[in-house]
Amino acid sequence: MNTPASDGFRMPAEWTPHERTWMAWPGANPTFDDPDGLARAREAWAAVARTVRRFEPVTVVCGPGQSAEARALLGPDVDTVERELDDAWMRDIGPTFLTDGKGALAAVDWTFNGWGAQEWARWEHDAKMGAHVAGLAGARTYASKLVNEGGAIHVDGEGTVLLTDTVQLGPERNPHWTREQVEAEIHAHLGTRKAIWLPRGLTGDYPPPLSERRGGTPDVFGTLGHVDIVAAFARPGVVVVHSQQDPAHPDHEVSKEVIGLLGAQTDARGRRLEVVEVPAPTVLEADGHWADYSYINHYLCNGGVVLCGFDDPRDEIAAGIFRRLFPERTVTLVDARTIFAGGGGIHCITQQQPRI
Repeated sequence: MNTPASDGFRMPAEWTPHERTWMAWPGANPTFDDPDGLARAREAWAAVARTVRRFEPVTVVCGPGQSAEARALLGPDVDTVERELDDAWMRDIGPTFLTDGKGALAAVDWTFNGWGAQEWARWEHDAKMGAHVAGLAGARTYASKLVNEGGAIHVDGEGTVLLTDTVQLGPERNPHWTREQVEAEIHAHLGTRKAIWLPRGLTGDYPPPLSERRGGTPDVFGTLGHVDIVAAFARPGVVVVHSQQDPAHPDHEVSKEVIGLLGAQTDARGRRLEVVEVPAPTVLEADGHWADYSYINHYLCNGGVVLCGFDDPRDEIAAGIFRRLFPERTVTLVDARTIFAGGGGIHCITQQQPRI
């Protein structure tokens, strides 16, 4: 059976040129379960879309009949299309795009099950979004049986991929897969050859147990450990890593472990990884739970870095780190607190289509 890798395709690094960015428009669902919350989410998503549009084309997938209302916030130069949607996290529900270096575009359509079939999630329509967007982009589509999301992988474009134990190996997603089987499937579909596994994600990315919830509905929405909030490649051989410097936060120990693990790793080409620590925002709690606010969940677009902002004293520190890492790009902070309240960040709501 042909795979993307056997056909010459691979996932390019995010810093390579893009054809466009894909996003999804928030609709009424358990994540945004009241009109005010939905309105705030739409304003936050639109702010990201308008920022990205300064650097490259943007297409937003809207639910049926929602395009006109969306365009009022998005502005006239953001494209919209309509498809049935459950939620608004295009990084996870959309395809992972691939190129072959010869002018062809392909995409991986991962199996999606609502971030591990979580009780609040709905995914009847979102499970089809990868194929929908790949078709709209004119990409050859490869379906994978692995339950996986775009926020659960990060590549350097030179053969290395970052993964987390609690996502690809978690019983909620792939209960019968071994580590070797997961790696084989990932490599076959991304064109990678070395996987670096992190043990877990940030504390706030795991919904609290029922005993700690207020009422019967969860008020924390997480992915069970996506890597793109913890660590990301900035260029081959260099990773940016979330550094929680306050011992009062449980992520202090999590980030120490991840920093130590990555600092001891080599990539697919044998380079020892350089770890760039990015201090976490000063806020420790949000809405009564441990905050997972993270600058790592940024988005690279053509000539730009769209960076999560939190109205925090460390916003400018983080922006300075990214300006040094990407001196040729414009770094723009966009308030991401509303997005994080829904369970993700700026990287989670964007998906790049590479230029071929």
